[in-house]
Amino acid sequence: MSIGNSPTDDRPSVGRALQRARIDAKLTVDEVSTQTRVRIPIVHAIEQDDFSRCGGDVYARGHVRTLARAVGLDPTELVAQYDEEHGGKPEPTPAAPLFEAERIRPEPRRPNWTAAMVAAIVALIGFVGFSVFSDSGGENPNAVDSKTDDKATPDKKPSPSTSRPEAPGPEPSDSAIAGAPADRVTVKVEADNGSSWVLAKGGDGRELKQTTLSQGDSVTVSDKEKVNLTLGNAGAVQVWVNGKELDNDFKLGGVEHLTYTKGDPEAG
Repeated sequence: MSIGNSPTDDRPSVGRALQRARIDAKLTVDEVSTQTRVRIPIVHAIEQDDFSRCGGDVYARGHVRTLARAVGLDPTELVAQYDEEHGGKPEPTPAAPLFEAERIRPEPRRPNWTAAMVAAIVALIGFVGFSVFSDSGGENPNAVDSKTDDKATPDKKPSPSTSRPEAPGPEPSDSAIAGAPADRVTVKVEADNGSSWVLAKGGDGRELKQTTLSQGDSVTVSDKEKVNLTLGNAGAVQVWVNGKELDNDFKLGGVEHLTYTKGDPEAG
């Protein structure tokens, strides 16, 4: 990420424009930080056109938009200027790569429970057959006579109950559940320009969250298929879907009904 800029016209850079607007509004850096919840060192860095502390272009654009609103500038124009000065608007990133690391990780080898159960059953059948044969027709008549003469002999007869094979292990249901795909739809709503009412429902109509956000508050919801979102005072919020910040032109006081699914999100 570049530090500083070299504008081709007479307009001030993004950082200088924010600094001048803050000074004209008679606001200190501490006051802007308190109002926007952007940390003081990051505000100072942005005013010097150093966006390396923002954590990436997506977050830098979000900070520029938030600070512009706080000092009375048009956030849309300032974000567009930021894009011009830093290589253009970033290309949309599909949500699927967020789960790529989870998908390509090799699964641990699971024990072959079916083979183990078959082997245990075969061993049990063989043992029972051998015991029945030994108890019925396989005994030596002389051995019977010796039992009558020797009182200690019955104690030496093996008991089938002491040689039962071990029971087979549990079914691998837990392993099957652990190997299920982790793809989900994740939506974050942050109130950065006033209060907003939020209602989120899943793809099956189940209510995920209903709340009122004060300025600076945020809420995150997730569903495996779809998130249906209703926003009151929609112009007061910023929305992230699957880790991507969305550009929007929501109006203050307006109501928006939005739907997001897996893949590349779109505003509205």
